[in-house]
Amino acid sequence: MLNTYIKQLVNYAVKSELLPECEVNYATNLILDLFNESFYEDPGQVEESELSNILSNLLNEAVQRGIIEDSIGFRDLFDTKIMNTLCPRPSEVQRRFRELYKESPETATEYFYKLSKASDYIRTYRIKNDVVWTTPSEYGDIDITINLSKPEKDPKAIAAALLSKDKAYPACQLCMTNEGYAGRLDHPARENLRIIPVTINNSNWGFQYSPYVYYNEHCIVFNGEHVPMKIERATFRKLLDFVKQFPHYFLGSNADLPIVGGSILTHDHFQGGNYEFSMAKAKVEKTFEIKGFEDVECGIVKWPMSVIRIKSKDDERLVELADHILDIWRGYTDEEAFIFAETDGTPHNTITPIARMRNGEYELDLVLRNNITTEEKPMGVYHPSEVYHNIKKENIGLIEVMGRAILPARLKEEMELVAEYLLTGESLLNDEKTAKHDSWVKAFIDDYDITKDNIHDILKNEIGKTFVKVLEDAGVYKRTEDGQKAFMKFIEEL
Repeated sequence: MLNTYIKQLVNYAVKSELLPECEVNYATNLILDLFNESFYEDPGQVEESELSNILSNLLNEAVQRGIIEDSIGFRDLFDTKIMNTLCPRPSEVQRRFRELYKESPETATEYFYKLSKASDYIRTYRIKNDVVWTTPSEYGDIDITINLSKPEKDPKAIAAALLSKDKAYPACQLCMTNEGYAGRLDHPARENLRIIPVTINNSNWGFQYSPYVYYNEHCIVFNGEHVPMKIERATFRKLLDFVKQFPHYFLGSNADLPIVGGSILTHDHFQGGNYEFSMAKAKVEKTFEIKGFEDVECGIVKWPMSVIRIKSKDDERLVELADHILDIWRGYTDEEAFIFAETDGTPHNTITPIARMRNGEYELDLVLRNNITTEEKPMGVYHPSEVYHNIKKENIGLIEVMGRAILPARLKEEMELVAEYLLTGESLLNDEKTAKHDSWVKAFIDDYDITKDNIHDILKNEIGKTFVKVLEDAGVYKRTEDGQKAFMKFIEEL
């Protein structure tokens, strides 16, 4: 059957424009070599099949032949190696991208995104399993996702990481040196990764797509050097340089401090894509002027977090103003509002910035962040309250700041069980997987007439409403009269 699977895969590659017809024999022989096979007999016409099915059959064959162990870690390493036999070389991808960019930035990114999916770098068949819906709120529709596309940690990978010495190559998963890397159990294979070089702020950066796309054309733009994240004047210049080159994309940065920052603070990087988040759709509810920057439109966005939006046709003026706001915010303390620039020499104030083009103007959203902790709130004062940890207790990063929840995979099973127990009358406290949701459910259950037809919609709606409260928790200025007065007090300092 190996011959059939190989031909199915090669046919897929040709049909998806991953492989030119003239390289069919070449690719076939490369795949044979991976299976330690020196003979091939053309099986003739073969039935078309989904890529996931073809790869699954090939992986089963590899297991049977003793080439790999049967675990998700080894299977992911090997199927990436298989797909690399079909992928164009990095130089060819870069050449084609530059060629298409001359037609339009959209044409170039469309090609690159299609390639990243066809090559299985973006495992679309896993992403299809993600649970996605929208929940209406006073701030607009909020996107909710339960992320199932990231595989669970392989126990063998965990064991290997514990036993292995510290690896320095690649330094992290965002380094340029990942391109073509075969991977290991504690570092994903990246043989089918392709990177487009881009220049922003006169420095070398890379542009690729996220393997776990959370929204359309979810891309990562990362520094060519392994340097830590830092929000500074140059950050705003880089963001605006990128959207100038790709005006159909937004680009944003996680904050540069723990708790309010992203998962990888050791490598300077941004996230962007061809998607309009709810925050981008949100309107400015209060406008104001900043002395010396009267030519720049400024306003507070109606959003659960504390967002200043600045807009101008002159991108350099936005860089200057954003840097001014950042500088004031870094040193700003308002004890009454429980905002401290630092405690014991540890800084707390930073910004999550997002750049976009809109109607021919540059636009920057500056989300004020603070990571102070207390004994009562060791995970952060401006962090999801403990009462919501049954739904979300992880840090609120860039994507969620903009209005798209990335919720843990455990919720899918837990909500199925909650629904079942509510319909049967069984107590949630009787199951450790649902006990954590008992108080949460009791807070809203009497508001509904629950049936088997509406229970799942009710739970989705309540999860969405909870996420909005989580975002409000993360806002440094609350959506109260006192909170908004304190916000304006800071604005007056600008």
